[in-house]
Amino acid sequence: MYNMHTQSMDNVLASNKVLKNTYLLLGMTLAFSAVCAGISMAVGFPPLPWFLSLAVMLGLLFLVHATANSPWGLLSVFLFTGFMGAMLGPMLTYYASIPGGSQLVLQALGGTAIVFFGLSAYALTTRKDFSYMAGFLFVGMLVVLVAVIANLFLHIPAMSLAISSAVVLLMSGFILYDTSRIIHGGETNYIRATVALYLDIYNLFIHLLHLLTALSGDD
Repeated sequence: MYNMHTQSMDNVLASNKVLKNTYLLLGMTLAFSAVCAGISMAVGFPPLPWFLSLAVMLGLLFLVHATANSPWGLLSVFLFTGFMGAMLGPMLTYYASIPGGSQLVLQALGGTAIVFFGLSAYALTTRKDFSYMAGFLFVGMLVVLVAVIANLFLHIPAMSLAISSAVVLLMSGFILYDTSRIIHGGETNYIRATVALYLDIYNLFIHLLHLLTALSGDD
């Protein structure tokens, strides 16, 4: 009984350490992304073709996971999040150029922060295990991926709106799921945990901004 209690306490302490390091690194990477986005806007960085952006993103993501357990992991995660921030620059430049666009960006940032902190706080305080959501989230992402590919050819505004709505819901689910995995020891590497939560926030912000723009009538 004593050994089981000691092991349980060790697991809790290890999870708390991963959680602390994850949130610290997440804050640093989000700030770094914001700086890179600002630089991208200042220099007028042009949007890259989607296939090139995807290739670079996947390559950097692979690098992060390959080096997550080595001293190079921190450098990899900042390269990845810096690139992702730079890719936001052209989009934010566009929104800054339309009437009310800056306000929409701030609303999306505020909404993203409320959703993330609210769901994270819920997962942390209740300590519920949301691992059961894995199958639903995986299927949901496959459906969204098929819809995105289809809409590349169809160009249906209503489908684009539906995709953004689905992504907002899915990313909300992923925030619960990824936070739960850290709490319950499903993810023991804070670099991988940081990237997972970073992508949840990144995609939530982009698609929430799209929804707000569509609802405002500026899309």
